[in-house]
Amino acid sequence: MKKIYSLFLAMIALMCCFSCNNEWEDEQYEHLVSFKAVPNTEGVSWTYVRYKADGKVKFDLPVLVSGSTPNTLDRTVRLGLDSDTLSYLNREQFGEREGLYYRQLEDKYFSMPETITVPAGESQVTIPIEFSLAGIDEADKWVLPLQILDDPAGSYQVNPHKHYKRAMLRIAPFNDYSGIYNGNLYKMILEKDTTNSLTFDTYRSYVVDEETIFFYAATRDVDYLDRKNYKVFVRFTDEPIDLLNVKKKLEIWSDNTENNNFKMEGDQPYYTIDEEWDPVKPYLKHIYITLSFAYSIEDYSSVPGLRLKYETEGTLSMQRDLNTLIPDEDQQIQW
Repeated sequence: MKKIYSLFLAMIALMCCFSCNNEWEDEQYEHLVSFKAVPNTEGVSWTYVRYKADGKVKFDLPVLVSGSTPNTLDRTVRLGLDSDTLSYLNREQFGEREGLYYRQLEDKYFSMPETITVPAGESQVTIPIEFSLAGIDEADKWVLPLQILDDPAGSYQVNPHKHYKRAMLRIAPFNDYSGIYNGNLYKMILEKDTTNSLTFDTYRSYVVDEETIFFYAATRDVDYLDRKNYKVFVRFTDEPIDLLNVKKKLEIWSDNTENNNFKMEGDQPYYTIDEEWDPVKPYLKHIYITLSFAYSIEDYSSVPGLRLKYETEGTLSMQRDLNTLIPDEDQQIQW
């Protein structure tokens, strides 16, 4: 009986040996073509592009071929715009409030190829998108909606996942001064009520040109339908206002003074810039920008027939971190 049992085990082992093969050499996942553009909770991918008034700027958007085995074919991938998905995203995020919709980036602001080739042996290439953003108004929420188109010849398959087959690029120009400022030391007072001043954790600034940014005034931000009526522009000059050449002059204004009664208050507006290297990470450079200015403005559209006057004072500050090991400036800044 023992011999029969041993013979049975030997036969089972032999059958297993014959049935085994080098299955790890076979393709475990399909070769699918995808974008590398991770969306945020609103379904868009923030894409930072250096603002240059006198020329074009190239942004490289990665395209990947997935799979557990090497890509052995030259694959010419077709690219196109995806206005339908942008429309769906707007309705999903903002309902009927069209003033909050993302706008499709106009053709005059960009150019890109209609196809990109992924050569055999490679699993990643980049799409060279050229942006020319001079004159763009960042009060409009610009998005470049892209999609990977199917190949009639069948040389590749598009990744079916919606966040891989499409890229909703939220275009964000930047200059040396734009970004998110800390507002904990910036007070906002309603109608001289000094006992109930308001503060906001952050203020996002937007690019106007290479030396100018704008903020939304009072309680406004990008999610207000009337935000364009409450812009405060800030121009950075090289004019020093102290003997040590530390503080430099800011020019502040509004483009809607006739309606919002914008007025500068207090002392001469100024800014300072300090730099230092990280003591632990020697490749990391910290740039500190501090703005000091005060103004008053009237909110004339929140309550019909009532004008609410806001006065502001204090400082806004921003820390910009640069990873100097990265050659591309848009990737170097730790947004």
